Amino acid sequence: MTTAIRRIVFIAMIVAIWEITSRVGNFPPGSFPPLLFPLDPGGTTVINTFVSGLLSGQILTATGITLGRLLLGFTIAIIVGLTLGYLIARYKLVDDTLGFLVTALQSIPSIVWLPLAIIWFGYGNASLLFIVTIGATWTVTVSSSTGFKNVPTLYMNVAKTLGSGGSHLLRTVILPASVPHLISGVRTAWAFAWRAIMAGELFVAAGGLGYLLTVGRSLGQMDLVLSVMIVIGIIGTIVDNLVFLRVERSVQKKWGLKPGLH
Repeated sequence: MTTAIRRIVFIAMIVAIWEITSRVGNFPPGSFPPLLFPLDPGGTTVINTFVSGLLSGQILTATGITLGRLLLGFTIAIIVGLTLGYLIARYKLVDDTLGFLVTALQSIPSIVWLPLAIIWFGYGNASLLFIVTIGATWTVTVSSSTGFKNVPTLYMNVAKTLGSGGSHLLRTVILPASVPHLISGVRTAWAFAWRAIMAGELFVAAGGLGYLLTVGRSLGQMDLVLSVMIVIGIIGTIVDNLVFLRVERSVQKKWGLKPGLH
């Protein structure tokens, strides 16, 4: 049995268990709506709400808002994280001071920054952008500094002997040799950023998928809540499997770290 078939069978089992549970009657229909088949003719199902949300543009608009915030904050986090990571790896004074602080900051969950962000920036995009950036920056910083520090000394000595230095050494030796660490760090940072934007939008009423979850909860529309959760899961799976995993495998294969990948 192939991996795809195993996954399809597994998902089908979960759907079947959910449908049976929603019909047993131990839960109110509003809090445990059926996924595919309505309890009554013309009744609500999660898949109907999901399709209606897509056709009306409600879910697509919310997804666009969330991804826009996420990509902007994540881009800022990568730029800041790589810069800080290089400074920490390059200068011992920065490593002893900023490096120590970054390690401590990384242990703070992103959502903890939200009250401070609201006080500083108010209820809006700025607060959400702040917690996304702060949630991903430290992970990128730690992974990049580790990658830069672990560049083999032999590579550095050979490059310097051949006259490489400054930005040329960074561009042609340090960055390529650190790519596996960087990819791994960026992948982890994306997960932190994704969680941060969801948590932030749940509390800050400024549109997006998190806000749509709050609307569904407030109105008691669990079918809408589940529809948004499906979208979140699909996006997370697509980004992780079709973007980061492929890039990671490509890098590993290119650098001979894991031969025979497919």
